[in-house]
Amino acid sequence: MTDQSLRATVRLAKHPIHPMLVPFPIVCFTGALVTDLAYWRTADIMWADFSAWLLLAGLLMGILAAIAGLIDFLSNRLIRDKSHAWLHLIGNAIVLILSFFNALIHSRDAWTSVVPTGLILSAVVVLLMLFTGWMGWSLVYRYRVGVAD
Repeated sequence: MTDQSLRATVRLAKHPIHPMLVPFPIVCFTGALVTDLAYWRTADIMWADFSAWLLLAGLLMGILAAIAGLIDFLSNRLIRDKSHAWLHLIGNAIVLILSFFNALIHSRDAWTSVVPTGLILSAVVVLLMLFTGWMGWSLVYRYRVGVAD
């Protein structure tokens, strides 16, 4: 039985919005790392363009996911009491900030947009998402945050 007090505030037909949006930036930012690696190995401009578009899409969807998650976080003291929630929030804020700067870097000419700064930022973001994803997983599976009955 789920503790009703740990339910997500932002829902659509009883389904929490935040976990519905989260996969999009994860895929986009991971895809940006893959396309950065492809550009680094081939120097084909297409890969640098893909990275720039993936970063933009990831940022847009990440901001939407962050808004939904922030509303859930701020509207429930019991969620804010969980240290995993704070680590998830701060880590994902850092992911969005780094990805914003990565998108700016990717707006430069091809080689300098990816090698080495863009590639490093993409890798750091993916590594950080592994940590924040684990924290989000802990909130759902350990503490049952946002789980609907």
